Amino acid sequence: MKTTLFIPTLNEIKGMQAIMPRIKREWVDQILIMDGASSDGTAEWAREQGYEVHVQQEKGLRQAFQEAWPLIKGDIVITFSPDGNSIPELIPPLIAKIKEGYDMVIVSRYLPPARSADDSWLTAFGNWMFTFLINLLHRGHLTDAMVMFRAYKTDVPDQLDIFKEESHRTPERLFHTRVGIEPLLSVRALKRKLKVGEIPGDEPPRIGGKAKLQIWRWGAAYLFQVIREVFWWR
Repeated sequence: MKTTLFIPTLNEIKGMQAIMPRIKREWVDQILIMDGASSDGTAEWAREQGYEVHVQQEKGLRQAFQEAWPLIKGDIVITFSPDGNSIPELIPPLIAKIKEGYDMVIVSRYLPPARSADDSWLTAFGNWMFTFLINLLHRGHLTDAMVMFRAYKTDVPDQLDIFKEESHRTPERLFHTRVGIEPLLSVRALKRKLKVGEIPGDEPPRIGGKAKLQIWRWGAAYLFQVIREVFWWR
């Protein structure tokens, strides 16, 4: 089974310079960087290092995933944050875990002994609340339903209709934002009864750049999605 490491970027040059040298290229079969039109030289630096870089055509994190998927060559995809929040050395154990037969494996910030050094009290509460609701409403036992750092089979988003516009259009219009895919990915994996596992992984502090988190708008949109899924997607 081949593995693609997928890295979405937007003005992350400091994080990339610190994190990417720690990723051994023999760990995976493809490293794909989808850049959101960075203005700080992120894409140029990545190309200079020999990485495969594509500049996305439409704004938004979800759109970065959609544009990247036709370019992915692996049977397994690892989605990775290059801002320092994801620990590169966890990539090999993550690959080993999913090759045990899982459809998706999450690097959980809250599965002991892991902890997040990047959480504020508000983001810690929000991550706990959403994970609790997802488990309660969709019969799960996850400890971290929100994190980007995870591995899953490349066909899982298509199985779960993650890239269909109707899965996101209404909450994005209601709350004037563009969301990521992780909460809905967690919800629908549970609803479809896919085999989902977790490994513990610390979340170090962010390196450089600015956080892209839109706490209130994303929170409202994700809450809409999580609750709607009880009645909507089958």
